[in-house]
Amino acid sequence: MNFTRWSARLPGTQRRAAARAEHPVSPDRRGEGSVPAARAEHLTDTSPVPAVDDLRVRDVLDRVPSLVALVHGPDHRIAYVNDAYTAAFGSRPLGAPARTALPELDEIGLLPLLDQVLRSGKPRTVKSRKAPGGRSYTFTCTPVTEQAGSGEGGGSGVLVFATDVTDHAEAAERLRASERRQRETAVTLQRSLLPQELEEPDDLRVAATYHPGGTEAAVGGDWYDVITLGGGRTALVIGDVMGRGVRAAAVMGQLRTAVRAYARLDLPPHEVLQLLDGLATEIDANQIATCAYAIHDPNEGCLVYASAGHLPILVRDEHGTVRRAAEPIGPPLGTGGWMHSSGSVPLGPGSTAVLYTDGLVERRNEDLDEGIAALERALAGASGTPQVVCDRLVRSAGVTPDHDDDVAVLVLQHPARRGPQSELFRNAALELLGGVEAAPRARAFASGVLTSWRFPADLHDLGVLATSELVANSLQHGTPPMRLRLRRTDRRLIIEVTDGDDHLPRRRRAEPGDESGRGISIVATIASNWGSRRTPGGGKAVWCEFALPKPASA
Repeated sequence: MNFTRWSARLPGTQRRAAARAEHPVSPDRRGEGSVPAARAEHLTDTSPVPAVDDLRVRDVLDRVPSLVALVHGPDHRIAYVNDAYTAAFGSRPLGAPARTALPELDEIGLLPLLDQVLRSGKPRTVKSRKAPGGRSYTFTCTPVTEQAGSGEGGGSGVLVFATDVTDHAEAAERLRASERRQRETAVTLQRSLLPQELEEPDDLRVAATYHPGGTEAAVGGDWYDVITLGGGRTALVIGDVMGRGVRAAAVMGQLRTAVRAYARLDLPPHEVLQLLDGLATEIDANQIATCAYAIHDPNEGCLVYASAGHLPILVRDEHGTVRRAAEPIGPPLGTGGWMHSSGSVPLGPGSTAVLYTDGLVERRNEDLDEGIAALERALAGASGTPQVVCDRLVRSAGVTPDHDDDVAVLVLQHPARRGPQSELFRNAALELLGGVEAAPRARAFASGVLTSWRFPADLHDLGVLATSELVANSLQHGTPPMRLRLRRTDRRLIIEVTDGDDHLPRRRRAEPGDESGRGISIVATIASNWGSRRTPGGGKAVWCEFALPKPASA
């Protein structure tokens, strides 16, 4: 195919050929700034564009869809409004001051901005203001200076340019409403997973509070719990699932449920965290949580705890001295491969302990230790009931509804009881020495103590029977040292026997021909509750409790 003849048929080729014939280029000038044929054709076809200075400004502003108004002088007298402004707010008299002639600007608070622009000579913008009629506008106020010498302020004005952003404002409001609904859903889920009512231990007063952080839907995974273990002991838990949103709240709910299940096993704090660590990995290998688990035993006068990456527990004694239970602290839950350990901090009568999440003490541009130190100072000066202490600590930390992180606080007090109140909390103990003769001594001791505590006859007899069965079980299956402990609170009688053998008893069905195996079944039948646990120094404790009759109302 002859490509030369074929290309000559193209219209563009023909035009370029005609252009070369009409304006020939001399051979001696081809190398001096010669322009290719296509470019020469383009330059030849351009027509002159009118300059901006030649345009009539009024014609342009009249056709602009945005609202335009021009005001002059300190009174902002109207010099011009365009057709769009008139269509939006009606006609406006020229020469009238803006305060009376432009009430829509006064209603949205734009007049002070006009004064500021006139004084400073700098433009200002306010975004998405709702004007009368329900439309939303973004207003830009630009200073306009005319010829000099026209008097102070007389030649100066402000050009008001308003863009209709109603669609954007309504879309933003729908988005905010959707976020509010999502946040309400997340907060509802979060609160439903937290305890609706705290359990009330006999020996402790407790209070807790939870504040969801920020105004967004992404609530966190802060949680707390109070679990009565029986035998007068109480477990206290606080934790924080890393991350935010419904997923963090869901993981929190699973961990809280697991803690309550593990607590029923009455394990030491570090063993509970060990189980939680494995569970957190199974729930979500990428999810990490911190947790502090503590057990209060009124007989020991201390708080035994273990921490998985959580902030230290603070304890204030009855004299106002605050100490930080900082050790031992292991890595967060979900990291795996770490053996947690338990520590203890004294919690005698008159003491207050505080468990909290990082939202209470962590601030941007501030070291975490500074926040904890500030909380220590606030706790040293806080007194009153646990709820009062809880509220004061939250206020001292500056927690507001728009706080950027969730906050959970758990406060417990071991009250110092004096006078008639102290008579309702009594203890008695007996070392079980010797052999089988320890059983009758234990029954006689229990009978005398229960009589001195003025229990009803039926409760007295049940207490002596339970004591006999628990002591007999320990003498048969346990090893020395053995000890009987009786304790009463304002609500229950607790009987506990400890020995040196760590084999936990279990309730079983004895066959008709069996000579033993019925002791624990008898205790479980007559008592309100019973249980057993391994003691920290080795051995076990078996306990039961009876609910005391409520005093008759006057």
